[in-house]
Amino acid sequence: MKIKNGILKSIAYGFICMAVLSCNDDEGSTIGLTNLNLVFEDDFNGEAGASINPEFWNFDIGTGDNGWGNQELQYYTDRPENVSLDGQGNMVITARRENFQGSPFTSARINTRDKVEQQYGRFEARIQMPGGRGVWPAFWMLGSNIETEPDDDPATIAWPFVGEIDVTEMRGQEPFRTIGSIHGPGYSGGGAISGELDLEDERFDTEFHEFAIEWSPDFIDYFIDGIRFNRITKDDIPNGADWVFDDQPFFILLNVAVGGTFVGFPVDSTPLPQQMIVDYVRIYEIGN
Repeated sequence: MKIKNGILKSIAYGFICMAVLSCNDDEGSTIGLTNLNLVFEDDFNGEAGASINPEFWNFDIGTGDNGWGNQELQYYTDRPENVSLDGQGNMVITARRENFQGSPFTSARINTRDKVEQQYGRFEARIQMPGGRGVWPAFWMLGSNIETEPDDDPATIAWPFVGEIDVTEMRGQEPFRTIGSIHGPGYSGGGAISGELDLEDERFDTEFHEFAIEWSPDFIDYFIDGIRFNRITKDDIPNGADWVFDDQPFFILLNVAVGGTFVGFPVDSTPLPQQMIVDYVRIYEIGN
């Protein structure tokens, strides 16, 4: 993997760090949390066209409020045309240009709420991303007690107070760049705390890459293919803002949006359909 713009130190430097065990806080290190135990894995094995495992995953359906809060243009479905296994050990989310329920595009968004949730540990997925102007794929996490409806349980909390961790999100018109962020009260939306990584002579939409975070009480580290490119700590949030990542477990989401305030809007030449191909999702807990 080649990195440009000096965002990461060289891979060779990372291996030197591994050898001398002296640079855990440096970007480019291959050293992460060492006392990890695998507690969840979905390898998406099954027949082509089969649905995802309902013991692990839920479907978000529809257009949400104001395009899921971002002026997105797609209608999320649970149809196999938008989300299914491919029979080769992958789960595929497909964004399509089609009129459906009053929307000009369809896609899928899945989550593990109330089924697979964890506080702290390593969260990773191996994914080949989609591309194209106005296409917005993401692998991300939300606090488990997020309020989704006005009549939700009183114990629920509205976004962004519940916290959001974006393991990766991408603008389809920038298929060489991944962005990892956190959102909370006082640092959400355009004010999120983020780090970016650019590939050199490679693209995220032409081959698989492993995206991961390692989350502890002290930091959230971001990794691509085992190389750390960013660390976010409590010292990085604005003065007076709350760090909301010690309060509860989080659940995972995978989706491909079309359009929206973050990515802009697709054009007639945007190549669709586009697919997010997910090889696996894994969660590790921090051992004693």
